[in-house]
Amino acid sequence: MKTIFSFSVMIALFLNSCGSTAPKKPTYHPVRKPTPVIPAVSNTGSSTTPAAQTEREYQALVKTYKSETAAVLTDILNGSSDPGKTSVTIENKSRCNIVLTVSGTNYFKKIPIGVNKKAAVMVPKNQNYNFSGMICGVVYQKAKLVTGAYSLALSNQVN
Repeated sequence: MKTIFSFSVMIALFLNSCGSTAPKKPTYHPVRKPTPVIPAVSNTGSSTTPAAQTEREYQALVKTYKSETAAVLTDILNGSSDPGKTSVTIENKSRCNIVLTVSGTNYFKKIPIGVNKKAAVMVPKNQNYNFSGMICGVVYQKAKLVTGAYSLALSNQVN
């Protein structure tokens, strides 16, 4: 019985190896490739830090901003030609460009201020204003009743 079994196994192996002489076609199996992760890139740049966003806003605003230098100088030296308005002067003492938003009743303006530069605007007198912006990635916010010429110095230094 043992010999018949081993003889049968040998015949099966022999017949299996005697298949057709034509080469076998390779079998292809689909290979799943991992989906690549593509980082989202904004159309305004690759950095989304607050300081980078402020810098992009500053660069866009500085191209179209119209300074009120003549009216501000007149107000500082001689008093405003419009008694209902006064000047607000802002000095940027930080190491970053700033976009300062000045908002009040019926008044809204974004002011780009370069590093170590000054900017000024004329605003209606006797109103509460919110001054806000980012100074080197840190939020700045202040509310102030402006009744006359007002000056503001902004810095990122701790005094």
